[in-house]
Amino acid sequence: MNFSSIRWKSDLNKSVLINNFDKRGWQECSEDDWNFYWCNVQSTRSIFNLENGYRLGDNQVVNHFPNHYELTKKDLMVKNIKRYRKDLEKELNSIAKRNFQGKFLLLDFIPVTFILPTDYNIFKEEFRKNLSNTWIMKPTGKARGIGIFLVNHLSQIKNWSNDNRGSSKKETYVISQYIANPLLIGGKKFDLRVYVLVTSYRPLKCFIYQLGFCRFCSVKYSRNDLENVYVHLTNVSIQKRGDDYNHMHGGKWTVQDFRLYIESTKGEVTAIRLFEEINWLIVHSLKSVQNVMVNDKHCFECYGYDIIIDDTMKPWLIEVNSSPSLTSTTVNDRVMKYNLINDTLNIVTSKNELSGWNREYDEVLGFYDNLYNEDFSLQLENTEKELRIGKINSIACLKIQKDVKAKIILWK
Repeated sequence: MNFSSIRWKSDLNKSVLINNFDKRGWQECSEDDWNFYWCNVQSTRSIFNLENGYRLGDNQVVNHFPNHYELTKKDLMVKNIKRYRKDLEKELNSIAKRNFQGKFLLLDFIPVTFILPTDYNIFKEEFRKNLSNTWIMKPTGKARGIGIFLVNHLSQIKNWSNDNRGSSKKETYVISQYIANPLLIGGKKFDLRVYVLVTSYRPLKCFIYQLGFCRFCSVKYSRNDLENVYVHLTNVSIQKRGDDYNHMHGGKWTVQDFRLYIESTKGEVTAIRLFEEINWLIVHSLKSVQNVMVNDKHCFECYGYDIIIDDTMKPWLIEVNSSPSLTSTTVNDRVMKYNLINDTLNIVTSKNELSGWNREYDEVLGFYDNLYNEDFSLQLENTEKELRIGKINSIACLKIQKDVKAKIILWK
């Protein structure tokens, strides 16, 4: 197919998308004869609904996997990660080891979490173990900070339950132990937004974007002021309504600036370890849904990972967004998101019938880095195994390792 004859369709009227499509000479269409569709989750549900009888052609690409919600719906993310850890433990996998307190040594990257109302009795037992803990409640079907509140008394849960008793359909919430000791910069809480592109789940192929950002609260942190959303919730959609919100920089730092700050205040070794642990939790969160995700060759996903770092420099996965906001709050924000879409389109059209290209990912990465490629990882493992049993010599092993390592960042 001629690259300039590609027909695009989008449910989002965002300039960072449309400008990228126009730059490539793609043609907008409103019918079902599209080649590239940037759709919302409702349209994804419709496209992959078996009752519709719709079947994607070889020259069609869409920006969501059929059941993307296995990772991006808050309750399902927690369920899948818990199941993944149990499965690895049953297999006696070394990465599923626990310490003397029963915590996972290498897979403890989500806060203690329960699903309400289903897990209320189990949660109540956990709550009573330490009455000084604060918990955060989030509706599983909402985004942008809507419906979130903090609790430190069981009576607050009962009040919430009573308020919802008259509802015809009781909304599901997740309740997680609040990270009460966040790393603060300038006395303010923040989180990291990290963009991750997945082009395949089996084998797993994913990329991490260099140009993420930190989102800061506009009011200094206090554990005593639980009802002040401008102290505790980093969502831009909430913070921009506050009196202290800075419209010039949007309350954001780039990830590069954050890393420089950590290197200068905590040391380079600490910074390296922190970002390696972030890579680790991202890869294992993806692996936790690898076997349940419908791996359709027409699909890709650009996830927005929200990560909080505590004052011991431990990263915690808070949630994963399937449709991270493409709205720009500052000029720098607009430039970053334009580049994000540009580099995403280059990768997802580099090896398919949509573009007619057959380029290696390394040629089109832009600001993306290879995060994990299961094919390359297995090749490395097999090479090392063959060396141990004497099937190949050390010189051949080193040559293969060099070739493979040139194609992959070893997040391990």
